[in-house]
Amino acid sequence: QVQLVESGGGLVQAGGSLRLSCAASGSIVSINAMGWYRQGPGKQRELVAAITSVGTTRYSDSRKGRFTISRDNAKNTVYLQMNSLKPEDTAVYYCNARLAGSSGYFRDYWGQGTQVTVSS
Repeated sequence: QVQLVESGGGLVQAGGSLRLSCAASGSIVSINAMGWYRQGPGKQRELVAAITSVGTTRYSDSRKGRFTISRDNAKNTVYLQMNSLKPEDTAVYYCNARLAGSSGYFRDYWGQGTQVTVSS
């Protein structure tokens, strides 16, 4: 069994910061890319940022410069530092990992989501 557990969401005022964490645990053979997605009220889930196992990053244009994704391979953990938060950043943030479990085949796993609310 593989689990992704997120933490760090909450309520923050506009202009504030939050740091999300996501730890992968269980029977993990290898982790390829890890990333963060978000889904706002009435919206589709969208990519926020992603990072490969060697540290190559990709950001949604609107988050570039405000958000920073990082990763600790030894801990199977991915982080999302969010600065200068805006009310439109309010959403449920989901962790994603493309990894191979005990079967040896790579597939996508998702966390349960963590709520981020930015007040104006």
